[in-house]
Amino acid sequence: MVKEAKARIQKGKIVSFVPTGEYYFSKGIKAYHRRDFIKAKKYLGRAIQLEPGEPMITCQLAIVSTELGEFEHSNRLLHQILEELDPEMAECHYFLANNYAHMGFFKDAYHHSKLYLQLDPDGDFSEDTQELLEVLTLEAEEFEDELYEQDDLIMKQEQARELLESGYFPKAIELLKDVVKEYPEYWSAYNNLALAYFYLGKVEKAEAILADVLERNPGNLHALCNKLVFAHYQGQLERVTELLLVLKKIKPLLSEHQYKLGATFALVGENELAYLWLKKLYKHGFDGDGPFYYWLAYSAFHTGFENFARSIWKKVLELSPDKEGSEPWNEEKSPVNGFEELTESIFQKLDSDYAEERLFALFLTSVSSKKEEIISSERLFQNQKLMGLEKEYLSMIRLGKPSQTKDAQEVAELFYKIHQPIGTIESGLYLLWFSIFVEVVKEGADLKNKRAWAGAVEYLWHKLRSEKISQQEIGDQYGLSAATIGKYVKLVNNYLQ
Repeated sequence: MVKEAKARIQKGKIVSFVPTGEYYFSKGIKAYHRRDFIKAKKYLGRAIQLEPGEPMITCQLAIVSTELGEFEHSNRLLHQILEELDPEMAECHYFLANNYAHMGFFKDAYHHSKLYLQLDPDGDFSEDTQELLEVLTLEAEEFEDELYEQDDLIMKQEQARELLESGYFPKAIELLKDVVKEYPEYWSAYNNLALAYFYLGKVEKAEAILADVLERNPGNLHALCNKLVFAHYQGQLERVTELLLVLKKIKPLLSEHQYKLGATFALVGENELAYLWLKKLYKHGFDGDGPFYYWLAYSAFHTGFENFARSIWKKVLELSPDKEGSEPWNEEKSPVNGFEELTESIFQKLDSDYAEERLFALFLTSVSSKKEEIISSERLFQNQKLMGLEKEYLSMIRLGKPSQTKDAQEVAELFYKIHQPIGTIESGLYLLWFSIFVEVVKEGADLKNKRAWAGAVEYLWHKLRSEKISQQEIGDQYGLSAATIGKYVKLVNNYLQ
């Protein structure tokens, strides 16, 4: 257990009628000794509000955060001390080393352990640091390879998660395929790989990955939750009911699993169950990310706890400012922001290694309320990834110059009349179209009948997602006959092959 920071509190000092930062700090220390970490966090948080520049209070709050398993929050506080409040507070390096070791970032743990011993070789934590170094290094000759390998795995998984959340599917797939090749039993990477394929419209491949995970690792909670998400999006009501019966019986102990279960229940509309798990985590001091607070607020609102939902939403906006306007109580009043309103997501796609993602990003730019900001940005001018086709597209958006990319734009605009805002699921349709468009350009094919191309691509997109829809339904949607849709489906299929 991490040792508490030393705090000098004058004995016998009379507490003033109006509580001070020192008063709350003292109460926080007492709660910490009783191992009541939730109260300790509350009191120390109040102490920091009253004395925001006091490094000792900040350090003690970091220690309490570690005890609660909130390692990232603890690290932020410790780095704040070293960078802003008291760079000479060497013990912060010891606490950081412990946190990084718990998180699996062994290279960082080793770095801060060595730093602590350099700065305070005879300090209160020197023996503990030496022991930690022994555990970290194991055998000196194997240390570097083993620790860097684990760091690399965690960093790749985090990078893949960010790519998925940004709708950056092909790049996420490429990265995750490398991970599972190197680490054939790292189930989390398989589950994210299945999600990437699903969002790209490759449902059969996604489901095959989950089936493989469950065969090799029976009862894998993330795989079961993803199966429920897939069934929900495809409208497979019987399958949804079956999977819900299974998941309702599971009582996970790990906070990561409780979070996954709660978020999955929220996503499929099981708000009472979602609120049960997410509120439980919140009460135990879980230091969640933006999506955690989003689903907590969402499930709270839909189970009647509106005041609590509104208070949590403040945290959502703090972590994810782009969520403004998508409050659960505004669902019917204002549209949820899609990727077209997320400037950073657009820039990420513009920097992709895949032409279809760069073209998709340019379409998002054309329909974004931030279009002028993006097309005039220095970041876009400095982009080295844009090839001839994308430069043509950009000129067409900026200046209206005639270009073959106008055909691609007009087909995508037909999708946009029906599928907006553009979320993670909808991204698959646009990416499918732009990947086909790249092949069409190579062949020099004719794109005169835009509605027929749009209808055929959408029909195949639904089919790839195992969604039941007829060519007649698509034809009605685009004002065409089923025969015309069928003719163009064959044409589009050729390009897909």
